[in-house]
Amino acid sequence: MTSKTYDLKKDERYLQLLSQSFPTIADASTEIINLQAILNLPKGTEHFLADIHGEHEAFQHVLKNASGNIKRKVNDLFGNTLRESEKRDLCTLIYYPEQKLELVKQEEKELDDWYHIQIHRLVKICRDVSSKYTRSKVRKSLPVDFSYIIQELLHENSNDKDKTDYVSAITSTIISTGRADDFIETICNVIQRLAIDHLHIMGDIYDRGPGAHAVMDTLKNYHTWDITWGNHDILWMGACAGNNACICNVIRIALRYDNMDTIEDGYGINLMQLATFAMETYKNDPCAEFMPKIMQPDAIDEKSIQLIAQMHKAISIIQFKVESQMIKKYPHWKMDGRLLYDKIDYKKGTIKIDGKEYQLTSCNFPTIDPKNPDVLTPEEQALMEKLHHNFTVSEKLREHILLLLRHGCMYKVVNNNLLYHASIPLNEDGTLREVEITPKKIAKGKDLLNKIGTIIRRAFQNNGAECDKDMQYATDYFLYLWCGPNSPLFDKHAMTTFERYFLKEKETHHEEKGFYFKFREREDIADTIMEEFGVNSAKGHIINGHVPVHVNKGESPIKANGKLMVIDGGFSQAYHKETGIAGYTLVYHSRGFELVQHEPFSSEEDAIKRGIDIVGTTQIVELNEKRLKVADMDKGTELKMQIEALQELLYAYRHGFLSESEKKNPPKL
Repeated sequence: MTSKTYDLKKDERYLQLLSQSFPTIADASTEIINLQAILNLPKGTEHFLADIHGEHEAFQHVLKNASGNIKRKVNDLFGNTLRESEKRDLCTLIYYPEQKLELVKQEEKELDDWYHIQIHRLVKICRDVSSKYTRSKVRKSLPVDFSYIIQELLHENSNDKDKTDYVSAITSTIISTGRADDFIETICNVIQRLAIDHLHIMGDIYDRGPGAHAVMDTLKNYHTWDITWGNHDILWMGACAGNNACICNVIRIALRYDNMDTIEDGYGINLMQLATFAMETYKNDPCAEFMPKIMQPDAIDEKSIQLIAQMHKAISIIQFKVESQMIKKYPHWKMDGRLLYDKIDYKKGTIKIDGKEYQLTSCNFPTIDPKNPDVLTPEEQALMEKLHHNFTVSEKLREHILLLLRHGCMYKVVNNNLLYHASIPLNEDGTLREVEITPKKIAKGKDLLNKIGTIIRRAFQNNGAECDKDMQYATDYFLYLWCGPNSPLFDKHAMTTFERYFLKEKETHHEEKGFYFKFREREDIADTIMEEFGVNSAKGHIINGHVPVHVNKGESPIKANGKLMVIDGGFSQAYHKETGIAGYTLVYHSRGFELVQHEPFSSEEDAIKRGIDIVGTTQIVELNEKRLKVADMDKGTELKMQIEALQELLYAYRHGFLSESEKKNPPKL
């Protein structure tokens, strides 16, 4: 520090602000010591998930077991000293303490003994998972009721003969005062909390499964997380913003999978008017093309299935009309190929696609005027207005969408890893593709995703004024993000929803993927993308989801020589037969990356009563030569900058540029 030159004019204002938190040499020195120590702690464990698709029970279980991270610690700590059944029971207790305790109390004869043993084991596990953090951070994660007791147990070793009686007395008193259950529940929750330092979600919380709203409620209370938006999240964001095409798609997908729980129970959106309209309009229509995919056949009768099919057709016909109106409104989207109502011969019951004529499976379109096929009937218009109102005024839906906005973005760069949901649009030669976002305004790569993120946020920035042109376009743009050919969240030539309903020919169902999906096996392409986003391609990785990995066909989730990882969570039951597994999650701890391949989750009840965990196969993707520390991470870079600033503050104090304050405010730890 003696050779340091000090630019008073350049740094004075910043250092004066810093001096308010650290008003003395002692304060600044203490904080430097604290930060230097933190730099040498092991990096916190990051947890990566994608494509949850409303499967809230499986999602919550994966959170509770940290994709096997807790089981790994139990095995490391207890090894052969516990039987497999005991380790399984211990893990179940950590995941579901309240429910497991009820079962134990029904079966265990020596309950006090059991309490002593389990508390000792749980403290040992808690001590291990907390070892990566400062005492300050651990203390802040503890609930008030047991904060002091847990701190004492974590930092006192029962193997120390001078402390044995002290530690034993704490445990005995917890039990004798009737607080054992509460204590066990608390410390299990602390273990779950400390096992994962940060959660990353690569999109698609919504659609297919029954509990997207329950997933969002869980995230609302989760300690630290972020999300890179997926196409299904964008669809719901568009619906909340008032995009009618998105509203129709959201309802259509829910009806297709016989799952109205999130819409009706989660967000209080009433579909009765749609049901009434559908029963009247399609009462003599078998709606064979619109029979729902029933996940639990025993839970629904034939009459209800027929009603769902009628509602499914009703909203789909409206959807295609609304989409056509919007596509014609924005020619620069270049989606004219999706104006299919214009290509139907309603007398012959045929449609012409790419110059070839196909026979429709049915041609009962009572609400379509062949001369003006995109125009809604008065009844459809009234229904659409009602649905629009219901989606835009749902307080809980808006709360959850705003949560996605606060925690989310189109992409994220963290610890030299590039995260996004689906793709980066590429040209045929592998270069970054320029995409026309608004008329005559183009962007590619990082700039494209940044501009899209700005448009998305614009749709929710209503300051009480009338909806202006930019805000209206932002609201409409959600449809392009959902199904536009150059959308980084879709990246296919077309979404062939209409063809899948009304044409038997499989060739018409094909959705040609963009060049990104053809090139993502190539290391040089992964390098190009990472460098575009400022990631060091020699050490970095791309992590995304979106496309299920077909393990049963020999596909690997690890691509581009280990530089790109596809971790589609595969939580959705609809994908299990297609992929052969329940997807992947990823854990990045101080020793490297572990990819966990999951078998389908049976149920929470099985997990609790029979100790059936998600069966996972762990694959070491990358093992570090040395254990990574906080200093090696983004947080370390930030702390080093803080240390440098504090060192300048010390220099200023010691050389008289700033005076120490007599009023001492303790620094925030």
